[in-house]
Amino acid sequence: MPKILYDRPIAIMVIVVLAMLLFGNETIPVSIMEARNFITAREMVDDGNWLLTTMNGEARYEKPPLPTWLTALSGLLFGMKSITALRLPAIIFIAIIGIYIFLLSKKLLGNTAHSICNALIGISSFYVIGIVFEAPWDIFAHGFMLMGIYYLTVLYYTDTNRLRFGLLAGLFMGCSFLSKGPIPMYALFLPFLISFGIIYRFKGFKRKWPILILAFVVAIMIGGWWFVYVRIMDPETFVSIAERETNNWHSYNTKPIYYYWSFFAQSGIWTIPAFIALLYPYLKKRVSNLKAYQFSLLWTVLAVLLLSLVPEKKSRYLMPVLIPMAINTGFYIEYLIRSFKELKEKKTLLPVHFNFGLIGIVALGAPVALFFLLGESLKKHWIGFAFSSLIMILIGVAIILFLKQKNFRNVFLLTVAFFVSTFMFVLPVLKNSVGKPISPLTITNHENLTVYGMDYVSPEIIWYYGDIIKPLKMADGSYSFPNEKQFGIIGSGLNEKDRHALQKRYHIEEKASFDLNPTIGSRHNDRLIGEFYILTEL
Repeated sequence: MPKILYDRPIAIMVIVVLAMLLFGNETIPVSIMEARNFITAREMVDDGNWLLTTMNGEARYEKPPLPTWLTALSGLLFGMKSITALRLPAIIFIAIIGIYIFLLSKKLLGNTAHSICNALIGISSFYVIGIVFEAPWDIFAHGFMLMGIYYLTVLYYTDTNRLRFGLLAGLFMGCSFLSKGPIPMYALFLPFLISFGIIYRFKGFKRKWPILILAFVVAIMIGGWWFVYVRIMDPETFVSIAERETNNWHSYNTKPIYYYWSFFAQSGIWTIPAFIALLYPYLKKRVSNLKAYQFSLLWTVLAVLLLSLVPEKKSRYLMPVLIPMAINTGFYIEYLIRSFKELKEKKTLLPVHFNFGLIGIVALGAPVALFFLLGESLKKHWIGFAFSSLIMILIGVAIILFLKQKNFRNVFLLTVAFFVSTFMFVLPVLKNSVGKPISPLTITNHENLTVYGMDYVSPEIIWYYGDIIKPLKMADGSYSFPNEKQFGIIGSGLNEKDRHALQKRYHIEEKASFDLNPTIGSRHNDRLIGEFYILTEL
C-alpha cells in the first residue's frame, strides 16, 4: 500500500468518500424514499414534529427518527433546500462503514494492508453507494450496527476497559435500532453472532457475560424509548402502522427463496472477485488467515440465507451483506496482491484479466459515453469533459499496463480510483446537463394559493413543491372541498368524473404541466408527471 494510505488509512478514507460524493451527488435525482425522508426532516424543522414524525402532515411512524434527526440538523446547518446538505450525514456514514470495516478487519487479521483492502472494497461496492440515494436510512442503521459489532469484537479480545467497550457496543446497537428497528439486528448482527460462535467459539467470554448483558440492556433502552413514547402518545395510529408494516414482511413484494442467488453482483466492480472469494475449496489453501476467512465466508452466507427466509424481498435489502462480503472478497484480493506474479495457470488468470481488463476498457470508453450523454450541452462543459476524459483514459491505460506487468497491487488501487473518479469527475460534468426539475412551487409562488392534491401525489412532487399538499380527493373517492374561493390542485390530469364534479362548483384553469424526470437516462416514471390547475369558485 502507498505509505500515506498505510499511515493515515482513516483520514484518507474520509477524504476519499467526501471528495467522491460531495460534488456530483446532486446529479442523481431525489428518489421516492429519499423524498419521503427529506419531507419528514423538513416538517421536523418547519412544524416541530421531532418526536411524532410526519410526512405531508400525516403521521409517519414506519421509520424510527434518528437518521431524520441527523438529516434535519444538517439541513439546519447548511440549508434545508440543499440536496447535498440533506445527503451529507448519509455520505459521512459511507466513510464510517469503510472505517469500521478497516478496524474490524485489523482486529481479526492484525494486518493493516489487508484491512485497508477490505475497507476500500467496502466503500467502492455498488450498493453501499446506491443505498444512500435509494433508501438512505439503511446506511445509518447498518453503519451503527457495524460499529456495535466492532466494539463487541474488541470486548471479546480485550481484558481491559471492558465496561467502556460494552457501553459503546450497546450505544451503537441502540442507535441502529433507532434508525430502522430490528432489521440490522436480524440481517447483520445475528449472522455475525452465529458465525463468530461457530468459528471462534466465544472462548474466554464467560467472565464478560455481565458486560455483554449490560450492552444489550443499553441497546434496548436507547433503541426502544421512541417506540414506547409514540405508543403512549398516539396509540391507535402506532398500532395501525405497526400491523401494516408487519403484514408487509409476508404479504408485500414477496419473492421466491432463491431471489437473492446473485447477491454478489451487488458489489458492482467486485462481482467476479466476490464470487471467487465464495469458492471455499479453491481459496482455503491460498488465504493468509484461514480462520478469519472461514468466519467472513460464513457471516456472508448466513446473512443471505436469513434474508432469503423473509418472504418480502428487494435488492436493496442485500446492502448489509456487502459488509461481510467486502471482508471476504478482501482475502482473494490480498492473495492476488501477494501471488499474482507467480500465477501461471490460464484458468486462474482468466477471471482476473477479464474482470480488471474490462474495467480498464470501460474507463477508456467513458469519454465516448460522456460525449453522447452531453450532446448539445458539450459546448458549455467542454473543460470538465476534457479533464474527466483525460483522467479516465489515464486510469484505463494504467490498469491495462499494470495488469500486463502483473503488478496487481496497482491494478487494485486503480480500480478503486476508477470507481471514485466516476463520481468525483464525471458526475459533476453531468450536473447541469440532466435538467432541473420544474418545481410546482415556481408555478404557484406568485399566486399565493393553497395547493391540494388530486388522487395520488408522489413524494418527489411534494418534496420539490416545498410544502404540504393536502388531499382534495379522499381514499374512498369522496371530495373534501376547501373553504377558499380560489386554490390550486396538482394531479396526473383530471379524469371525466373528477372534472365533472369540480365544474359544478369551480371554474378550472389549466395553468401548467410539469415533468420531474431527468432529461438523461431511460428511466421514466409516470408518477413524476403532472398538471397544475387553478380553481376559482363560481
